[in-house]
Amino acid sequence: MPTHLTTQHRGPALSSSRRPGGRRAVVLATALVALAAPALSACGGDSAAAGGGATLKWTSSYFPTHWDPVVGGSGAQFRELALAYASLTRTDETGKAVPDLAKSWEYNKKGDRITFHLRPGLKFSDGQPVDAAAVKAAIERAQKQKNSALFGDLTSIKSVDAEGLDAVLHLTQVDYQIPQLLGERVLQIASPKAAKNPAKLDQNPVGAGPFTVTQLVPGTKAVLKKNPDYWDAKNIHIDNVELTSAPDASTVVSGLQTGVYNFADLDPSQASAAKKAGLDVFVQPGFNASNLSLNINKAPFDNDKVVDAVRYAINRQEFVDKLTFGYGEVTDQPFPKGYVAYDPKSEADHPYDPAKSKKLLSEAGYKAGAIKLDLVIPADDPQAEIVQSQLAKVGITVTIKVDKNWATPFFAKNLTFSLYGTTGRDSALQTLTAHFGPNGPLNLSSPYEPAGFEAAVAKVRQTPLDAPDYATVLQAATRAGLKSKALVFTYSQPNLIAKSKSISGLPKNPAHIDWTGVTISSGN
Repeated sequence: MPTHLTTQHRGPALSSSRRPGGRRAVVLATALVALAAPALSACGGDSAAAGGGATLKWTSSYFPTHWDPVVGGSGAQFRELALAYASLTRTDETGKAVPDLAKSWEYNKKGDRITFHLRPGLKFSDGQPVDAAAVKAAIERAQKQKNSALFGDLTSIKSVDAEGLDAVLHLTQVDYQIPQLLGERVLQIASPKAAKNPAKLDQNPVGAGPFTVTQLVPGTKAVLKKNPDYWDAKNIHIDNVELTSAPDASTVVSGLQTGVYNFADLDPSQASAAKKAGLDVFVQPGFNASNLSLNINKAPFDNDKVVDAVRYAINRQEFVDKLTFGYGEVTDQPFPKGYVAYDPKSEADHPYDPAKSKKLLSEAGYKAGAIKLDLVIPADDPQAEIVQSQLAKVGITVTIKVDKNWATPFFAKNLTFSLYGTTGRDSALQTLTAHFGPNGPLNLSSPYEPAGFEAAVAKVRQTPLDAPDYATVLQAATRAGLKSKALVFTYSQPNLIAKSKSISGLPKNPAHIDWTGVTISSGN
């Protein structure tokens, strides 16, 4: 679910522009500067496929608005940026941080300093070395660049010392989440030389990822070729990539059938047609979750009974039934069941109970029809209509208002009532603080935070990821966060993918698309 830019820039992402509950991507993208630069071509030729070899033809509704990872570093777009950029760490199929550009790392005894040891001999696609100085430059740029989407994610890092291939991060507090944090979502590392001109980098990405960009038509198409200098190049079996911005959802299946594409994220409404067409339709694990955002600093949500009335008025199953075509599930928290941060003790804390909702409204002093709310959203969204209908049943009148400049009042915390969704982060704690923390970008009620949340978060930071009680401590933080009166989670919709059967299965890394080991056979 898309996210941030100057005002968008701090939270987990909203959903795809084509998906119910996430049409915000298009709106948020328009808030960015229009990219009108001519196509760049570093290596000539109109198509990566011209050189032959296995070609990935990926059409994406998340086509990057920005190719500078500091600016674009949010939303689902990081999956496409990961073609060109690598990070210190990445996550495996369990969601655990594992080596990427860094081969290993260790904390000091106190837990307020971590040293990342980089792999030797690596270089960016412009020939510059991948070393600790590059890591230092990347972190400092993410913290200081005016239009950075990442500065709010890096508050635990006080300073960085570059010692050859060792990047020493001095922290503002004990924080064992850093290896989880500095993966693809938060620190895709660009060449420091190229990043001296961020505007140029935005049009001409220079990273150390599995592919290098040879042609870029902003907002439309990117052509890439395999990077022979990538640290794990031996396990990258794709020679060329043609990445395009997805057309209307209804035309994606025909494009896959005819071979215009061989890989695409898919709207659930098209899943049945894709299967009938003989395509491989599958769910890539993720952390997607949609919610209602309430501002308790404004009436009527400054009354706790009204907040609870809304909680009990929401029938989560209706969202699943009407919007996900059998692929979604109800959720009352920003994590899927089975994930380490999911808190079973908080499950169904506020079940659907319209009679209880009406009783609470009466106790709060409101007669049926007395509460009139504007639900402000960035684009037409079927979620909003469901919310409108459900609240009408308990006597709350909702008027849906579309504001194309929605991002500005939302992140300024000026709205009373809105919708949002998250794709989560590799650090579960970061997902929690973004939603429930006093400065959380997704907390419409800032500076409010639920009682006990700050202490629970501090305990998570102070608990090593491999500690026996880590899961228990993390789930306690989730439980504390879910006491928040500012969010009502509704449903989750998976990352649905359709591909040609010529493409082998992908690693099931949550929220990521990893091309390691993936092969493409001849034919469709």
